[in-house]
Amino acid sequence: MVLNISRFLTLFYVIFLEVEHLDKSRYFYRTVVFAKLKDKVMLVDLNDPEKEVPPLEPWLGLAISLADGQHTIQQLLDYMTDHYGGNPPDNLEKTIESVIERLTKNETIKLTEKAHALPYYLSRSADKLDIDMAKQAMADDGYHQG
Repeated sequence: MVLNISRFLTLFYVIFLEVEHLDKSRYFYRTVVFAKLKDKVMLVDLNDPEKEVPPLEPWLGLAISLADGQHTIQQLLDYMTDHYGGNPPDNLEKTIESVIERLTKNETIKLTEKAHALPYYLSRSADKLDIDMAKQAMADDGYHQG
C-alpha cells in the first residue's frame, strides 16, 4: 500500500481543525430562555411557560444558566475549580470544553471576543422575568424560540 503524503497531510489538517482547542478567553452567552426549578435547569417557551419540559443534563444546565455574556470560558473554569475547593476532578477542563462545544454546535450558546449584553428575556431565569415584558421585548427584537 502506497501512502499518498499529500492526501494524508490534507486529512490531518482537516482533522486538526475539527479538534481545534477552545479559546478560553472568549465570552459565552445563551440564546435561549431557561428556568430554574430547585437544582434543575430547563429550557422554556415563554409563549407556553406552563408546558412541562425535561430538565437538562446538569453540566448543560449549569453552562446555560451561567452564560450571561459577561464572563469568559476561563472564568467559568476558574469558578468551577473554586467550587471544588481548588481541587477539581482531573477531567474538569475537558468536561467544560465538551459542554461548551456541544452547546455552541446547536447554537444554544454563542462565543464572542467581547462581553455581550443579553436582552431582557435572556438576562435571567424565566421565573424571575416579567413574562409580558419579556414577550414584548422578544417581539420587538424579532426573537423566535425554537
